[in-house]
Amino acid sequence: MQLVTLTTDFGVQDFYAGALKGALLRRSPAVHLVDISHAIRPFDIVQGAFVVQNAYPEFPEGTIHLIGVNCVYDAHYRFLAVRRDGHFFLAPDNGLLTLLFGQLPEAEVRELPAPVQQHFPVKQAFADAVGHIAAGKPFEALGLPAGPILQRISLQPVIMPGRIRGTIIQVDNFENAVVNIRREVFEKSANGRGFSLFFKRNDPITRLCQNYCDAPVGEPLCLFNSAGLLEIAVNMGRAATLLGLKVEDVVEVVFEG
Repeated sequence: MQLVTLTTDFGVQDFYAGALKGALLRRSPAVHLVDISHAIRPFDIVQGAFVVQNAYPEFPEGTIHLIGVNCVYDAHYRFLAVRRDGHFFLAPDNGLLTLLFGQLPEAEVRELPAPVQQHFPVKQAFADAVGHIAAGKPFEALGLPAGPILQRISLQPVIMPGRIRGTIIQVDNFENAVVNIRREVFEKSANGRGFSLFFKRNDPITRLCQNYCDAPVGEPLCLFNSAGLLEIAVNMGRAATLLGLKVEDVVEVVFEG
């Protein structure tokens, strides 16, 4: 059974997500469609890359991942196919794929044939590519080598002696604030030292929790989430609202000594 995941900024109140699914099933009736999210913020390729990056490894190899985020069409738009880690990814050439993977070998990227229809062309581009892959045809025959693709560099934390300056990159459905500081970066800089996590004008957080319930109900905390990223949360509360946090806010970890 061919699995196909969908991640888009189409929402669910309009016909777009349903029309895409219909086009996929009409072209390949045997595929199994799995929604990852249709609630990516409009045009937000950073959030789209973040969601796919943390979801796709849980799927079996051979899965096709469709990413319909910021499908803004101009005279030079194009759609790409990427083969990576035993998976296939279909997305617009808008920088999202480089946020997802960094540099990609040119041999693993194909430019999909331009759709004939001009309105909502992602339907045709994705349906044709899924049909090709699901039929077991060679990846190389999907289209011509894409050549250079649009590059976007993900925002990285700034590491200084005794401190790390990071940025909130995501506020999830529970309003936990995810920071672009990975566990391994934190632990290397900490080297066993204590720390204070400063954000906005709130009191600093000075200890790591393993679970949300390690702090009293209503109290702020920080922990490393399942993606290995630092997260600011409130036990049984909404950290973003209560603490005034939003995407692109700067946070700083200062180590003792």
